[in-house]
Parts: sequence; structure tokens; C-alpha cells
Amino acid sequence: MLNYKLSKHVTRVLYHHRTQGKAVEGVHIRGITDALRADGVQVDIISLPGADPYISPKAMSPTQQATSLMKLVSRFPEPLFELAELGYNLVSFWRVSRYLSQYKDVGFIYERYSLFMFATVLLARWKKLPIILEVNDSASVVRVRPLFFLRVAMVVERWVFKNASGLVFVSGVFRDRIKAAHGLIAPAIITPNAANIDKFSYTPEQRLAARKKWGVESDVVCGYLGAFVPWHAIDQFVYRIADHLKATPHLKLLLVGDGATYGAVEAFVKERGLEQQILLTGRVAHDDVPGLLAAMDMAILPSAGDYTSPVKLFEFMACGIAPIAPDFLPIREVLIEGETGWMFPAGELDVAVQAVLKFSQDRAALSRVGQVARAYVAKERQWRNNVSQLVEFFLELTGKRP
Repeated sequence: MLNYKLSKHVTRVLYHHRTQGKAVEGVHIRGITDALRADGVQVDIISLPGADPYISPKAMSPTQQATSLMKLVSRFPEPLFELAELGYNLVSFWRVSRYLSQYKDVGFIYERYSLFMFATVLLARWKKLPIILEVNDSASVVRVRPLFFLRVAMVVERWVFKNASGLVFVSGVFRDRIKAAHGLIAPAIITPNAANIDKFSYTPEQRLAARKKWGVESDVVCGYLGAFVPWHAIDQFVYRIADHLKATPHLKLLLVGDGATYGAVEAFVKERGLEQQILLTGRVAHDDVPGLLAAMDMAILPSAGDYTSPVKLFEFMACGIAPIAPDFLPIREVLIEGETGWMFPAGELDVAVQAVLKFSQDRAALSRVGQVARAYVAKERQWRNNVSQLVEFFLELTGKRP
């Protein structure tokens, strides 16, 4: 990939999003924004009130202001919730319009796409300003909270994806699904997620201290990082591996995060007397995550979206932790079997359990794969790599590429 400097062509970029700016969303927003700023570009963020990820970058949750707003809206019945999302277009149009009136040097708008959101694309076309959408969601995928106004969402989305200047997808399979659902779409690129090596580096002394803190100095540690929710299946993984742990006393599980299934997992661990082998941290600040990763030898991703690009996969790899992940297409696009990690047939958690048990006996393989994974992220999957691809894409869209 060629590396053009965006700052030679653009002074200012507007990053617009309607997310809460927390956890993975915040990591992604800061990753792109920081890389653009490192290139010498002024990046301004317009978000939900209180949901700027830089307001509280160490938190896994949004600010109290954003939390109160989202709690109120999330209690709406589904039809009213979706009408509120549609109504937010008026807010976005007004806020972005005011911003563009104040700053005349905006080179383009970068927006994290949200359902029912069309105001920014409409405004960009009116102002003849390029707009690139980062697409992580779609009305065409199966949702935990099914859409009431599905046809409206599809119509809006079809128009937006056709009329944006460009689209950024996290996987090829996701792009292909969008094409199948909507037909003609704007020019698109595939950009998996990333992790910055400097944020996931530690000395041997720091690793020893982390392992000592959790009482795993001489053990093999399999870690998990993420939400305890049904679709991530960490609860099901714990239930399946539990009967094998007493026969493998050298293996410890270090599980980081919380969520809907956390209480059930915690109760199960206590009931089975596995507190010494299954270590539950609960929710932690994102800045504390590298210290926990430092204690791990390998990591398990029991499940993931079959079209998504898990940020935690790249964070594991950046730390030199060998990952074991389901063989969904987006993961196969970035993971090389036996070189940067291992894969198991998606949904077959018993196979995942056997892989964890097997590799817990092979420290040399864990070390080798972890080192190769880290080198891969350092070379190809840091946020600056994503921005380099974005810059090249922007220059192609605008005819400015040398």
C-alpha cells in the first residue's frame, strides 16, 4: 500500500457519529482520529451530547450525560425508539450545518454509519463535500432488537449507501451482503480493525508483575476480553471447559469484562469451586486492559459476528497472545492458521475447548504464534495502516491521487 500524506491535501476533517462512544466504539473512533491527527490533519468530532470518546477516554462506559440520554431513549417501545433515531436527523443536520458554516476548510466528512441516519449525506451532497461512511451495521443483518420500521430503514440505507462518496467495510463478506441487499452502492474498500502496538507492549518485568498479581506465575493462561453476552458465547465456553479443568491444573482462565451472562457465569464458577482456575475481573477501564493482557499466553474468542472484525482479536495479537477464534470469513481474512493463530469451526465450542486444552500443553507453539501475530499487527494492522488506506481511497475518490 502506498502511503500518501492527507495533510498535503486536507486541512480539516469532520468525524460524525451517533454512537455512545464507549468501549470498542470509542477505541475505533480514537484509533482513526489519532492516526489522522498524527498525519497533521485537524479532526473535529460531532457526537451525541456527552458521547465524545475523548471526554472520558479511560472509561468503558459513556459519560453520565450520554448515559442518561441513552437510558431514556432505550426504554422507548421499538417504534418510538426508531422514530427518535429518525428524528435525530434534524439535530444532526442543524449541528453539522452550523459547523460547516463556521469552518470553510473541511476537506471531507467521515461518519460512522447509524441506522436511519441520512442527514449528513444529504448535507454533504448539498455542500458538494465528500463524505465517507464507515459501515459497521446494517438494516439487512439479523439484529438482537428487530427493526419495526424495517422497510423504512432499508429505503434510507439504500439511498445513503448509493449517495455517499465512499464506503468503508470491515470485511469483504459484509460488503457483499450489502451489495446483495441494495444493489448499486458507492465505491467501497475493505478495512479490518486494528490495534496500536505501542498501547499493547510490556516488558518482561511488567508481565511477571501481572502474572504475580493474579497468582498465575507458573501457569498457562487463556484469556478472554469482551462482553458477557449470549452472542459472544463466553458463558457456553466456560460451561463446556469446566469439567476438564481439574485434570489440567496448569491451565487458568482469565476472563475480562461483564454483561448479561456475567452473573450466571460467576455463580457457576463458585458452585463448581473453580475460583482458583477461572479468574473473573468484571468490568475494567480500557487503559487497564493491556496490564491484564500481559498475564495471558493465549486467548479465546468463542464467537463473533459472522461479518464483523473483532477489535479484541487484534489487541490479543498486538500483545503477542496467540488467539483461538471461530473460522468466520472476516477472521479468515486476517488470521493465518498455525502462523498467527488457530481457528475452529464456528459454533463448535467443544472443538474450541479441545484446542485450548491442546495448546495449553505446548508453550513453545504459543510463544511462536504469538510473536508472529504481533509482527503481523506491527507491520499491517495498526490504525495508521487503516488511515493510510483511507487517505489513498479519499485521493482516488476526489481525483487527487498522484
